[in-house]
Amino acid sequence: AQTIHWVGLGVVCLALLIETLADAQLAAFKKDPANKGQVCESGLWAWSRHPNYFGEILLWSGIAVAAWPALSGWQYVTLVSPLFVYWLLTRVSGGPTTEPHLQRTKPEYEAYKKRTSAYIPLPPKS
Repeated sequence: AQTIHWVGLGVVCLALLIETLADAQLAAFKKDPANKGQVCESGLWAWSRHPNYFGEILLWSGIAVAAWPALSGWQYVTLVSPLFVYWLLTRVSGGPTTEPHLQRTKPEYEAYKKRTSAYIPLPPKS
């Protein structure tokens, strides 16, 4: 049981690193006036259109893994939290609200969308 706690903690740490790095990369990109109206395609943003959301989903998954051994009875219901966060960020808010705005305001977003994974960081398509 102790090993699974460490696995969960490792996933949480990785998730926090991904979220923090993605947010810092986007903030630095937006800070440069030369990038006004452009799509951030560097760092994690070259591999995922929403690396910060991926980090958030991973965070809740790590928490669920770490908590699993301590749960009993009805407490197992809490394990749906990563699925709920995934559903929210991929189907309700997050991507579904962000992408239409980006498609309207950034002409090159459609091409970026075709070559870049939505959430899971993957190498860009040629």
